[in-house]
Amino acid sequence: MQVVQVLLQLFLLVVGFVMLVKGADLFVDGASKVAERFGIPQLVIGLTIVAMGTSLPEAAVSTSAALKGSAEITIGNVLGSNIMNILLILGITSVISPLAVQMSTIKYEIPMVIGASVLLAFLGLYDGTVARLDGIILLAGMVCYLLYLLKMTKNEQQAAEDEAEENEKKDSIALLVLFIVAGGLMIVWGSDITVDAASILASMFGMDERIIGLTIVAFGTSLPELVTSATAAIKGKADIAVGNIVGSNLFNILFVVGIAGTITPVIYESKFIVDTIVCIATAILLWLCVIRTKKLKRHGGVILLICYAAYFVYLIR
Repeated sequence: MQVVQVLLQLFLLVVGFVMLVKGADLFVDGASKVAERFGIPQLVIGLTIVAMGTSLPEAAVSTSAALKGSAEITIGNVLGSNIMNILLILGITSVISPLAVQMSTIKYEIPMVIGASVLLAFLGLYDGTVARLDGIILLAGMVCYLLYLLKMTKNEQQAAEDEAEENEKKDSIALLVLFIVAGGLMIVWGSDITVDAASILASMFGMDERIIGLTIVAFGTSLPELVTSATAAIKGKADIAVGNIVGSNLFNILFVVGIAGTITPVIYESKFIVDTIVCIATAILLWLCVIRTKKLKRHGGVILLICYAAYFVYLIR
């Protein structure tokens, strides 16, 4: 009976992940096309809607977990996703194909991730909770980041604006709105299933929800980033992979934890100290790997993967 129960929860966990990934895909596709219809530039769409879309699984799972009192999954999911995004996803992607890194990513965006990670550590560990005021501070940081993106967009020369991609795929606005609604519902429902299954598995195996959040749930919610980055690398179009991951990590801290903390205070237990330090160190390591060469080369990717292997061993030891 116990085996059947475990298999059922594992099946539900997979179903939840599939719903999260497909839901995010539908949501981003629909929102992007609606934005295009209203004349919003592609660059703005990519930096905001698409980046937010890949963070929607983290947002849904973290908020759902916080509302259900599973705060360890909320914080573990964000810290685990950010660590995994850099060490595992960029590690794998750069081993497939070395990644060019934009100057703005090195000068501004990676330092922003380091700063946001330090801010989260301070807000969470100072009093052991990310309360509503902390959430509002993080969301204010999110607004500042969006303003930075918009300013950067205006500075971009939009020479490539008229890409022959005027594929007016005649999707009606009604159909696109249906995509957005269906995607949103799948994300919410998928997050609910994922959190429930992960919590039940944790209790069945006597595992800490922190470990579940940092590993299994973090991997599931990072699937959109993994698929996107690996596919881009295989197609030789991985130039902006680092920028995308960095943007996703910023969204995870500022938007995901900000939203969760604003809705309901989230407990930030002292046992997350090591994971928090690893999260900050991971962003610093990425910056050190790319600052001189403006590239994340294969040997840099190998270093990232070795670091993730060491961290994973620490988690399961």
